[in-house]
Amino acid sequence: MHKRLLMVAFHYPPALASGTQRALSFSRDLLEFGWEPMILTTRALAHEKIDPESLDEIPPDILVQRIPALDAARHLSLRGRYFRATAWPDRWSSWYPGAVAWGLYLIMRHRPQVIWSTYPIPTTLMIAHTLHRLTGLPWVVDLRDPLVTGQHPRDPGLKKTFADLERKSVERATKVVVSTAGLKRFLAARYPELPAEKWVMLPNGFDEKIFRRFDSLGKPMQPRQTPLTLVHGGTLYTGSEERNPGPLLNVLAQLRKQGRIGSPEEHGPDRIGLRVILRATSHDDIINAMIRKRGLADLVVTAPPLPYQQALQEMFQADGLLLFQGESFNHLIPAKLFEYLRANRPILAFTGAQGDSARILREAGMNSVIPLTEEALILPALLEFLERIRAGTSELPDRNIVTGYSRRIQAQRLAGVCDELVRRTT
Repeated sequence: MHKRLLMVAFHYPPALASGTQRALSFSRDLLEFGWEPMILTTRALAHEKIDPESLDEIPPDILVQRIPALDAARHLSLRGRYFRATAWPDRWSSWYPGAVAWGLYLIMRHRPQVIWSTYPIPTTLMIAHTLHRLTGLPWVVDLRDPLVTGQHPRDPGLKKTFADLERKSVERATKVVVSTAGLKRFLAARYPELPAEKWVMLPNGFDEKIFRRFDSLGKPMQPRQTPLTLVHGGTLYTGSEERNPGPLLNVLAQLRKQGRIGSPEEHGPDRIGLRVILRATSHDDIINAMIRKRGLADLVVTAPPLPYQQALQEMFQADGLLLFQGESFNHLIPAKLFEYLRANRPILAFTGAQGDSARILREAGMNSVIPLTEEALILPALLEFLERIRAGTSELPDRNIVTGYSRRIQAQRLAGVCDELVRRTT
């Protein structure tokens, strides 16, 4: 007989967001390890971007309770302005009362043994904390990012609210699951009074069943004379050093001026034809202006988000994949890194050499890692990266290492965490 787990997740299909796949894969794979999940999430209206095809990935026998929720920025604003109270602590706070009421109903009706919730979206933590406090059920917090880091959030009042919510969550949760070793060290140092056994590290990963569909699309490593395509998928930032493509754009402009690279139509024996696709940046207008300013509009393009499986297909068919991550986020690993590795393509990472992302890449045999802000290092590294693709000698990830990041393995470990909590309470 399966044990039951109530999963509180804002990002769940059809939401098109980086956290969707983590919640979906846990809910799908836990059944194999003796846990029957029930999902407490929002209706599609809450999400600005959706992927209707992802609904097909939800197992038909999973109970999914969808709660009405409004996005204050889209549904409660007038000429782009809305009351602060409607977006505190986040723009989707309206789903709190309905989620708590339905959560209590599901707990009374189906008797789950554990509550699990995932962050981002602070209101999700508030919902799960309330359900934990009212029922006494063990609570596992999946904290993929700290609520407060560096200058985020900038508003002092919101920063205090986030800090209080983070502290309350990690102190009162039975277990805190983090996605990187660096984040585990970061939070353990922030809360030194908490016992070491409270922290559990379960990395992000990939769904092998989905990726297997695209294995035949990968380009073999052999000499290439045609134009090359590099792809980055995901949010970019332009006002900081976190994920700013500015240094790479500067280098591309320099190389073009030198005649080393050109647009796809300009390729030749001594000039590499190149197309760089920046997919789903969330800041296309600003980045397009940066591209035009450097005269790169025919070489670098922004592109809208794709449904998840189409995005994977693009990864498999690219000649190379790009990763942007400033050194201030050395303790975090973008979820797409594991998908990049499984796609078995060359990877050029603009990230700190001492960060967790660089460590994962090196362990997998990938050494094209350059600090995001070091243009003098980016230029020769990019040229070497392109020349090795063209010569068919690029490094590819070690499949033996990559296999360990299967999401099924992480679900098995999460089931073990929940089993331990049940044993404690019986």
